[in-house]
Amino acid sequence: MKSSAFLPLVLIVLGVLWFLKSSALLPDTTTLLALMLAASGVVLLVVDGLTKSTLVTAPMLMYAGVAVYLFDEDKLRLSHMLSLGMILLGVLMLIARSERIPERRQRRLPDSD
Repeated sequence: MKSSAFLPLVLIVLGVLWFLKSSALLPDTTTLLALMLAASGVVLLVVDGLTKSTLVTAPMLMYAGVAVYLFDEDKLRLSHMLSLGMILLGVLMLIARSERIPERRQRRLPDSD
């Protein structure tokens, strides 16, 4: 019986992260968080397509990533970040009410030959 590859993979990932951090090649945590938030918004749109839910959620994730980065770089105050986020969320929610935007993505059933 083969043993699990979980522990070796965890050691490799931790070793790579440690190496990147100690050699200053890894960005700081806030930058990584901002990148992951923005990337998750893009991935959500690609995977789920354009629906009422993703029309609101994906851009807000992208905005959160940009806002976290700008806040960390001292280019945006917290009150500005929150007020702009509220405006964006309201606009997206109004757009999502449109009848042209589907409630859910239509799943294709497999062809039965």
